[in-house]
Amino acid sequence: MERDVVHLASDPLFPRWLEQITATAGCAHPVHLAGSTTTYDALTGELLHHYTTADEPGERLLVRCRNRRATVCAPCSRLHAGDTFHLVRAGLVGGKNVPADVRDRPRVFLTLTAPSFGPVHRAAGNSRCRPRRSGRTCEHGRPVRCLAVHEEGDPLGGQPLCPGCYDYCGHVLWHAYAGRLWKAFTDNLYHHLAARTGRTRSGLRRAVRVSYAKVAEYQKRAAVHVHAVVRLDGAGGPASPPPLWADADTLADAVRSAAAAVRLTTVHSAALGECTLRWGDQLDVRPLRASYGPDGLSDEAVAAYVAKYVTKGAAETAAGLDHRVTSAEEVRTAPVSPHVRALMGTCWRLGGLPELEPLRLRAWAHTLGYRGHILTKSRAYSTTYAALRAERAQHERAVQGSSPLSGADTTSDAHWRYVGSGHSPGAALIAAGIAEDLTTNREVAREALRSGSGGALGA
Repeated sequence: MERDVVHLASDPLFPRWLEQITATAGCAHPVHLAGSTTTYDALTGELLHHYTTADEPGERLLVRCRNRRATVCAPCSRLHAGDTFHLVRAGLVGGKNVPADVRDRPRVFLTLTAPSFGPVHRAAGNSRCRPRRSGRTCEHGRPVRCLAVHEEGDPLGGQPLCPGCYDYCGHVLWHAYAGRLWKAFTDNLYHHLAARTGRTRSGLRRAVRVSYAKVAEYQKRAAVHVHAVVRLDGAGGPASPPPLWADADTLADAVRSAAAAVRLTTVHSAALGECTLRWGDQLDVRPLRASYGPDGLSDEAVAAYVAKYVTKGAAETAAGLDHRVTSAEEVRTAPVSPHVRALMGTCWRLGGLPELEPLRLRAWAHTLGYRGHILTKSRAYSTTYAALRAERAQHERAVQGSSPLSGADTTSDAHWRYVGSGHSPGAALIAAGIAEDLTTNREVAREALRSGSGGALGA
């Protein structure tokens, strides 16, 4: 590694390489591109600008990997978390082309959980895990109670009391159908809103629009549950307010009944038959109000929570791996708990059944069968990641005093190709140092801003 660092530092193009690393904020796994972009005046054909990687270090340009997982790339995950915060916050309080009056719309923050697939050990503070009076055992000879007190971080937390009794097939299939369960819930929500307000389903859809942003989170038992912000708009989306008869209490009641009514049947399998899937009994619905009271939540707190979780990978939550597995042997040797390994193994076995092939369980064994995005939103909820990135790029150009040449009066001819990714050992060490320095500078600037604001308020 030392030899690699010396080799990099002795390169005449080392300063330019450092500029590229700094521009990616010390990205741990940058993408290497080679090519060129030429910009012409659309009317005269005059050459305005030409950029090529031929003069760059290694004849390549480094760009961010944009991985959301902190375990894979901390700098990019931090940026992704910031974008997520602004995306969710815009749908709560406005901004980013979303009107500010969305804050006064009916809104709730809800949590939907998976049903029980079997009793697991619980870390319940100072309480006993499963303090049943009966000392009986299950059909496999294991006790159905646990009198221990599991502290936070206890490896037994979330593990089944009896792996033989645990419904691993049901758990995996529930994950595979989680996206369809959410779709069924949102469809039901329109129906239940119509029933509660005395309107027809088609009439209600012409009057209101349900917008949402949701994030999936793995519980300790390695089952996904969903946190979501749900907002009622008028038929025109964020630009139009909902009718006066649509309020937060009506929305909250409809959410509860719509979730309870969801029932889906899996495809029939000769080995498993048919399974009926539903949401769990634990449902939490909290109103979000413009003026916060004891029964409301802070918009900022909700956005920060979603942004914090979306950067976590499956490995960080001890519920799988951050990379795909390609064989049953990889499943057997995966550095995970016995419970998670059993779920991954179930994915691999069920994935071999022809009737379940469309579920792609083997391809998603590393996430225990769950193949949805961690964060999803409806189209009309707020802005997009692409729009936020474009806004940030425009801001960076303004700070640097440069202006983009592309526009209505220009035309570009671009030729790019992928030539690699990642860092050499020495380059990774330097990039990590740059990332750490940038993080420190950011924290110092944030603290200075807080101190300045406090001083001004105190004065």
